Amino acid sequence: MHNAPDIPQNRFFALTRLDENRARAQIARKAGVPVAGVTNVAIWGNHSSTLYADFYNARINGKPAPEVIRDEHWVREEFLPTVQQRGAAIIHARGSSSAASAANAIIDTVRSIIMPSPHGEWHSVAVCSDGSYGIDAGLICSFPIYSDGHAWQIVQGLPLNDFARERIAISVAELREERDAVRELLSRT
Repeated sequence: MHNAPDIPQNRFFALTRLDENRARAQIARKAGVPVAGVTNVAIWGNHSSTLYADFYNARINGKPAPEVIRDEHWVREEFLPTVQQRGAAIIHARGSSSAASAANAIIDTVRSIIMPSPHGEWHSVAVCSDGSYGIDAGLICSFPIYSDGHAWQIVQGLPLNDFARERIAISVAELREERDAVRELLSRT
């Protein structure tokens, strides 16, 4: 992105939909509903073991997830670590990553960007931050995004509890460290 200044920044994005799909599957399993019944699971931050899968703003069959799953221990001690470590667990179990899951997530991401989002719904994409939610402008970070079919935008105004803000801050700090580690490369044009 930094070395292609003639290409609009909104054309660059990174894949966190695989993490979202995994999070939706975990919530669906716990709630005993089809995965299609779970919406608005945002992945915040980095595509790494520090990502934050936002259970608190998710919906299960249209209801707030915390009203359906009232198990805070599960959310913090099972759900989040499982989503954060799922890729590593698959590699450990199979000896390789799941190319089919990643390919499906790529298709899901492109659809989320080029097709209108259903009213009130969003999906996760790592995009160039515009400063939303206090995340450094210019940092590639995963956010909940909404698309009108022509352009995407970061969903604004989602409530974030202290736990969410803490976890997002950890992931964003990791993104900053990664950016700073390659700062010299970014300054070359």
